[in-house]
Amino acid sequence: MDINKLQRENIKNLRPYSTARDEYKGQASIFLDANENSYGSPLSENYNRYPDPLQLDLKDAISKIKGVPIENTFLGNGSDEAIDLLFRAFCEPKQDNVVILPPTYGMYEVSASINNVEIRKVNLLPNFQLDLDGIAEAVDENTKLIFICSPNNPTGNSIVRTDIETVLANFKGLVVIDEAYINYAKQRTFIKELTEYPNLVVLQTFSKAWGLAALRLGMAFAARPVIDVLNKVKPPYNINQATQDLALKALENIEQVNEWIKITVAERESLSKDLATLAMVKKVYPSDANFILIEVENALNTYNALVTEGIIIRDRSKVTLCEGCLRITIGTQEENKTLLEALKNIN
Repeated sequence: MDINKLQRENIKNLRPYSTARDEYKGQASIFLDANENSYGSPLSENYNRYPDPLQLDLKDAISKIKGVPIENTFLGNGSDEAIDLLFRAFCEPKQDNVVILPPTYGMYEVSASINNVEIRKVNLLPNFQLDLDGIAEAVDENTKLIFICSPNNPTGNSIVRTDIETVLANFKGLVVIDEAYINYAKQRTFIKELTEYPNLVVLQTFSKAWGLAALRLGMAFAARPVIDVLNKVKPPYNINQATQDLALKALENIEQVNEWIKITVAERESLSKDLATLAMVKKVYPSDANFILIEVENALNTYNALVTEGIIIRDRSKVTLCEGCLRITIGTQEENKTLLEALKNIN
């Protein structure tokens, strides 16, 4: 893969913004270069200094857990920032196109539309797996990105690994594998394959298993040339200092996270069995994520009835291949019991 052929022409020639701390090397005790407030912050901790633009300490801690070198890691303001930057760096508006595989995460299409990039949709097969022939037919010389969500949202299933490998081996652009829910799956992550596929980009997040959705911190793992381009086009201080500090503390508690994953998976299996016993439920789809997709007799009425009980789930009944379906996040054991009772009482 030639990264220069994939980049937009204007990005090739872009001179990235030079941050206030890029122009000197070594140690300093007095900082009068960035027009910061030298007196501190009106808080218990000071946030008056700009954060590390490359988040090196946080990336180092992530590297120890993920086994991915710092130079192959990008951190974004949620995975959504990484998705948007991929469009901005590699897709020429009104000229290039991307392939998405409905039903899937909606931000791929939103980001494409915002960046005025053509969207080519290749629906998943009825079993929610890849239509390899359809993907091959959709791709042309202007196709820059293919997005594969695995485990997939909203269906919950993992995509067959050999099918993903087929796409990686045959597509000349970037294959973006969104692994937001990988912690709940039996399938192993694709980040171990970065050295084998130079066109591979893996997205992960702190919003799900790590329980840090409010911090908005996403990860992208890719070959060094791809990461260099993302760092080139990102805002200079895209991850604030408070997020970096809190994420570092969270990484010290991996045992707690692993325990929550085990509990969530157990609750997923238990809730799936209980949902299958309800008369209104036509089908419970198998899940590798922290949610379950179910088909019910009247999705909209069921959704509305739960809302009146103060229980919010996701109505996916108008999504391609998910007609009549609701998506339910795995809650605590008590929350799941309350949900089941509410569903039993719906006529």
